[in-house]
Amino acid sequence: MITIERVVTVEKSVERVFAYLSDFETTTEWDPGTVSTVKVEGDGGPGTKYRNKSSFAGRETELDYVVQQLEPGRVFQLRGDNKTVSALDTMTFRAIDSGGTEVTYRAEFEFKGVTRLIEPLFKTQFKKLGDEAEAGMRTALEKLEG
Repeated sequence: MITIERVVTVEKSVERVFAYLSDFETTTEWDPGTVSTVKVEGDGGPGTKYRNKSSFAGRETELDYVVQQLEPGRVFQLRGDNKTVSALDTMTFRAIDSGGTEVTYRAEFEFKGVTRLIEPLFKTQFKKLGDEAEAGMRTALEKLEG
């Protein structure tokens, strides 16, 4: 399993940051690897389904994500799957003394079948992906009103 974890702190309210990031369709604005994210069904809460198309290692791939957990202002978690990988994305939110927000973004990738054999080759690319997502998230959150 490959795990990426990044912490982003911004001077925006927890409510505003949570509202933005728990709308998973905003990934096109902050995750450089995302080509498109479309809500397939649901109201955004647990059980809501999204189809995400991303570019990674020079190839496009699609994952079907399902919201696993949504606790307003605290936790947003989704599980994504396709035939070669399962991903668990968890964002936790914490208000800081200044009135801003600390977001911890954790993505866990578990490869399936023969793809598991080449997993070690992806570690550097996943680190780069994490760095780019962190920078993109920070930039997008800093532009938010509120």
